[in-house]
Amino acid sequence: MTRENPVSITTHLPTGLAAVEQEIARACREARRDRASVTLVAVSKTFDADAIVPVIGAGQRVFGENRVQEAKAKWPGLMSAYPGIALHLIGPLQSNKAKEAVALFDAIHSVDRPSICEALAKEIVSQKRRPQLFVQLNTGEEPQKAGVAPAEADGFIARCREKYGLTISGLMCIPPVDEAPAPHFALTAKIAARNGLANLSMGMSADFAIAIAFGATHVRVGSAIFGTR
Repeated sequence: MTRENPVSITTHLPTGLAAVEQEIARACREARRDRASVTLVAVSKTFDADAIVPVIGAGQRVFGENRVQEAKAKWPGLMSAYPGIALHLIGPLQSNKAKEAVALFDAIHSVDRPSICEALAKEIVSQKRRPQLFVQLNTGEEPQKAGVAPAEADGFIARCREKYGLTISGLMCIPPVDEAPAPHFALTAKIAARNGLANLSMGMSADFAIAIAFGATHVRVGSAIFGTR
């Protein structure tokens, strides 16, 4: 089964959502944080409408997708049927998809290079629509992964603001799979703090509780809600 093709599942999705909500609440209590300070982004990439509707029915309203084209194919109808949906792009963005991304998404978590900044700035002005923007960090400096190196983050954020006129809301990171996530979350939080950024998109199904302890404001959870892909 490939990641490109949406799939249906038969598990009872609200149970998965409820378990994630309980874990978020527990992590917030332990970190002495208000539950309302953490936004759960339910990652619905590769899942079709039949799998998503029960999660919407259980009360979830913020969803994450990796690909512009996949989101464009399945979300307009769902958003029309279920008001109040917020859609986040959590995967890489190509500059030639910026127009569609600005039109469809309420947040974009993958701002990581000048060509994207330029394309987004143009579309934000043209469409008069301002999605929430996160700069993606490559905290592990992995060559196969997108994102800005930590040493270059301050300069990149400054250029986003000063050269392109972008309002950067926060930072996003994806720690290396073979390393403890806590140091990566701590580094991301440190860079955000010194740049006056309030939002931290970090933490997925396996480590979102740790991310909350380090200040995550947005956790991106897929398999714990929807099951394996």
